[in-house]
Amino acid sequence: MTAIIAPSNGSPSARTDRAAVVATGWGIHVPNVDLTDLVPQSGYGPACTADRAYELLGRKGLLSKEPATRLALCAVHRALHREPGSPRPGGAPDPRAAVVVSSNLGNVATVHKVVRILREANVREISPLDAPNASSNVIASTIAIWFRSGGPNLMVCSGATSGLDALALGCTLLRAGRADRVLVVGVEPDDEVAARLFRENLARLGTTGELRAGAACIVLERSTETTAGMPVLGCCRPVTGSADLASLPRSTVVIGPAEMAPAGARVIDLSRRIGDLYGALGVLQLAVGSAMTEVAPADPPSEWVLICGNRIEGWLLLPVSQDVLRIRSAAS
Repeated sequence: MTAIIAPSNGSPSARTDRAAVVATGWGIHVPNVDLTDLVPQSGYGPACTADRAYELLGRKGLLSKEPATRLALCAVHRALHREPGSPRPGGAPDPRAAVVVSSNLGNVATVHKVVRILREANVREISPLDAPNASSNVIASTIAIWFRSGGPNLMVCSGATSGLDALALGCTLLRAGRADRVLVVGVEPDDEVAARLFRENLARLGTTGELRAGAACIVLERSTETTAGMPVLGCCRPVTGSADLASLPRSTVVIGPAEMAPAGARVIDLSRRIGDLYGALGVLQLAVGSAMTEVAPADPPSEWVLICGNRIEGWLLLPVSQDVLRIRSAAS
């Protein structure tokens, strides 16, 4: 895990350890994937590929940005409901806005390129455009600069549970009073270097699969009267197997692998459906779950859980409450 914290110039608020944290916005940007049966239609249309990110972000500022950074920017753009092609936000950075990004393979192609150049030539052969992308924090810092977030920015690279780790860190920043809003982003590329490393990691598990390029963003804030009806995040906890989940109510919706779900539960296995987004998966799971609540089903579940991980890197579970959604649905 990489955790790089930028200083905040804002006055810290009082600690709010018991404050509920809610997801007040979501953005999904996974090219070449159809999720229309789960996710409400938006005015953005299908997700563009990284090389066409200018269609959503505009052309200015994208030169030399890596594919993962471009996809991440697109997901945040959607989560903030910005119009396609709208200019970047101006003004002074908001010291109470933070960024947490989960990506295990986001810049490995650049790191591989830099190492190869150093082995075969010398440091003078490294392009000045490549050097910033070799930073482990490049995606988080780029999002913070692009969207004027002047609070802490963190990069999480903790394997298959990375997406849920990032959400947990976002909750911690809010409850500790370090931020009033946190952009939590999960993103992975599918370039040749990243895909090869991903396949090698799966080989250690005795399985196969393909890395899917894509990104998702969740906007987290502390619960207030104005956030009624939005998903409330619980606390992440490790699980060792499906037996640990036997006590979950049968009405619980599991967004995660079927192998970890208790018998009879409704399961939404995004990896099996669209491919493995690895470090981006946990954030995508919450974004899909949040999007599904906007469809306003007739009988929303009282709780759903997100599960990420594998048998080598461990499993994490994040519960999400929807009790208030049941009240809203009944009243409508």
